[in-house]
This record gives sequence, C-alpha cells and structure tokens, in this order.
Amino acid sequence: MAGRRLMTLLLLLAAFLAGASGSKPSAKFELIHGGQAPWDEVARKDQERTAFICSHARRRATEAAARGGAKRKAKAAPADEAFAMPLSSGAYTGTGQYFVRFRVGTPARPFLLVADTGSDLTWVKCHGHDHDAPAPGYGAPASNDSSSSLSAAASSSHARVFLPDRSRTWAPIPCSSDTCTASLPFSLAACPTPGGPCAYDYRYKDGSAARGTVGTDSATIALSGRAATAKKQQRQAKLRGVVLGCTTSYTGESFLASDGVLSLGYSNISFASRAAARFGGRFSYCLVDHLAPRNATSYLTFGPNPAVSSPPSKTACGGGSPAVAAPRPGARQTPLLLDHRMRPFYAVTVNGISVDGELLKIPRLVWDVEKGGGAILDSGTSLTVLVSPAYRAVVAALSKKLAGLPRVTMDPFDYCYNWTSPSTGEDLAMAVPELAVHFAGSARLQPPAKSYVIDAAPGVKCIGLQEGDWPGVSVIGNILQQEHLWEFDLKNRRLRFKRSRCTQ
Repeated sequence: MAGRRLMTLLLLLAAFLAGASGSKPSAKFELIHGGQAPWDEVARKDQERTAFICSHARRRATEAAARGGAKRKAKAAPADEAFAMPLSSGAYTGTGQYFVRFRVGTPARPFLLVADTGSDLTWVKCHGHDHDAPAPGYGAPASNDSSSSLSAAASSSHARVFLPDRSRTWAPIPCSSDTCTASLPFSLAACPTPGGPCAYDYRYKDGSAARGTVGTDSATIALSGRAATAKKQQRQAKLRGVVLGCTTSYTGESFLASDGVLSLGYSNISFASRAAARFGGRFSYCLVDHLAPRNATSYLTFGPNPAVSSPPSKTACGGGSPAVAAPRPGARQTPLLLDHRMRPFYAVTVNGISVDGELLKIPRLVWDVEKGGGAILDSGTSLTVLVSPAYRAVVAALSKKLAGLPRVTMDPFDYCYNWTSPSTGEDLAMAVPELAVHFAGSARLQPPAKSYVIDAAPGVKCIGLQEGDWPGVSVIGNILQQEHLWEFDLKNRRLRFKRSRCTQ
C-alpha cells in the first residue's frame, strides 16, 4: 500500500512538472555597494534591525496561532517569456547597504534602491501630482533632513523622484480593495472614500519610516538568455503589475543615500517573489567585498544561475520530467525555510559553528524556530548578529586564538586588535582562525577571514560580530555573505551558495 501511494505521488509530481524542461532565461541586475558608515552607527542600525526581526517573528507566530495555522498559497505566474532587468552601478554613499538600479513607469525612469531581503514593499521617493513636481531630472538622489517631506528636495531640478501622473502604466490601489485590506500588511486602516488610494506608513525599527500610497506599475527589464539572442529587437520588455509604493514623505537617515527600497523578501507582493515566479522560481545575488572600489559591481539575477546550479536532470519516472536542479561542483545546498513565522525573511537551519575545525558548544535550541531561535540571511544587515549563547561561544574561541595580539578598544566591538607590526608598520602576517557555519544537509559556509575579522580602522582588526538578545533570531549579515554567490530557489525551497569574487 505504501509503495503504491509513493508511486502515485511520483506520477503526480511527474505530471505536474511535465513541459517544464529546457533552459530558463535569466534576468541579471548589477548590485552596487555603498560606502562604509562608521562602525558604531552600522552596529546600532543592525541591532535595531535585529530587534525588529525578532519582534516580527513573534508577531507572525501569534497571528498564525490566531488563524489556526491556516496558510494561503500565492498563485505562481507562468514563466512563459524571458524577462530581465538591468541594474546599473552606483557610487559610495557612506552606508553598509547594497544598491540596485531599478527602472519603473512608462516611460521608464531609473532609481537607486536598497536591495533588501527583509522588505516586502518596493517603494520609491515620489510626488503625487504634476503641479508639485520638479522638471524631470535624474541627478543626485533626493535629499532630506531627518524630518518628513520631499518638498525641499523637490524644489531642486536634480531631485530624483517618481511622478505617477506621468507614468501611463501607474494604477493606484483603492483603499477599499481586498488587495489593500488583506494583502498589504503595511497599509493603513483609514479609508475616507472607497475609491481613495491605499495609504501606508511603513515603519522600520531604527526609527525611520516611509509614508505614501501604493499602486502597481511596470518595471522595464532587459531580456537575456536564448530568447534575447534570437530576438534582438525585443531586448527591452515590461514586467507588469509590480506592487509599488509612492513615498511622499519619509523620516530618518536610512534613505538619504538611496531613492527607496527594492523588496527581495518572501511575500506574495514583494518584487522578488513576483519576478522569480516569471523566471523559474529563483533569484540570486553575489555581493562584492564591502570595501571594494566603487567601480566594482556584482549582480542580482532572476532565473536559473548556471554558475551555481546545473540544469534539472531527467527523472526515472517516465515522461522525461525535470527534477530539482543540482548544485554545480563547488556549490553547497541546504533547505530554504520559508516559515510563516519568519516572513518576509529567509531562514536556514544551522547545525552548529566551528572554529579551526572544532565544533563549538552552542545549545541546539538557539537554532530552533520552534524554541524561539532560528537564523536568517539578511542583505539589509551589515554585521552578523548572533544571539548571546552563540555569540559568547564564537568570540571566546576566536579571541583565544588571537590572544597573542595587543588588544585595543573600539566601539561597537568587544574584541579589537592592533594588527600593525611595530618594526615595519605593515599589517602582521597573523593567521586568522577558520570560522565555519554548518547548515543542514552537510552544507558549510566558510567565509574569508576578512568577513569576520574585519578591517575596522587603519592597523586595527576586530571580531566583526554583534551580540543579540536570547531568545531571538540570529542574522547572517551581508559582510559574512560577501564574495559568495547565493541562489534562493523559492520553487523548490533550496538555498545554494559558492565562493565567488562576484565581479565579471
């Protein structure tokens, strides 16, 4: 009976996957890293973001319990055409974030957005009406003091803002619609008139916020892959129905260096989920060294990435249906936990952390979502944040190996060292202990030493980890992710990664 049931399931799976064979086109985006902010400021923002992540996870768990654990499945869009969106490079901006170029509206206008796997709302700085707007111009990003509106920035012809009245494809979402009331968790309850726009007040844990109205518009993307080669006259295409926030006011310093946020989180309305559904259910990114020169670029890709995963193999179930793609040689693979309590964040199962091959004594419940723990990858956090039991074990092991170096004090780090030779004035040729994060499925992340013993100041290196509250969620930040290619296979719930310099 069990064998018959298994065969039935396999046949159903084969039928479901039938017709999905063949290479998938990809969409490639340049990723640009902003300049480095002071470490104490970076750490403060990371800690506030981590606190938000933990409170978000608790709220999600409470909401799920209230709903009786009910889940809704977002209907996947058909991957019937090759879509791609180019993202151009940007300059250093003094933050610990990574940026992408995003072209939106008809005619399309370019914007520099934060690439954030922890966001479900894509938004751009915006003017709601033509009579408020400056003449079209796309120079430096719109600036703002730590107060609210865009009016001062808009008075300059160099302000880079979105003008929905000038986009032929902009469609506001009514505040009375199901989309506003049920699908957008950040929307406001107020709805003065049924046909009025859906308003939002998107709050961030560091005290910053974005306010405006939400609608849909088209993103202009560049075709790539086989289809683009065959039809050069159609290299540009539109990705329609992108949920887009038109931010008319914002507060805080988080967005001074950018024009908004590109949502790469797991959500039925995020850009990543919508775009990945059109490109085989996957997206990937590769982050260059956070201290790389400003002209060094990397890529955000939607669709199968041949550098990290091979084309799907054929199954033995008949029908020639494709199976799940396998990682390329040198790439690792681990389950991607799309847990409802963690959304829109991407969680992974951590089995442990080792230093110089020795597995550290960290309670397993630290990595257990069911016990108030867990771990996520977050492109919007710079420094990796480990909850107290894990942090103390890791820094104790690393500092023991570095005990021969003179200690120095430097906020916000607990362990910093004078790395300068007194005789030559050059950096010491000191071996850094090897750190490894062990994921489920025997996948092991072995970051370069500079990703966890970081250059904090001339001649000074620090253990670049932060301590988080327990219980709580540990966050693998973008510095620990740097110089690796990461593929988020949403369709098959796999995370694949491999070492890469990330430049092409």
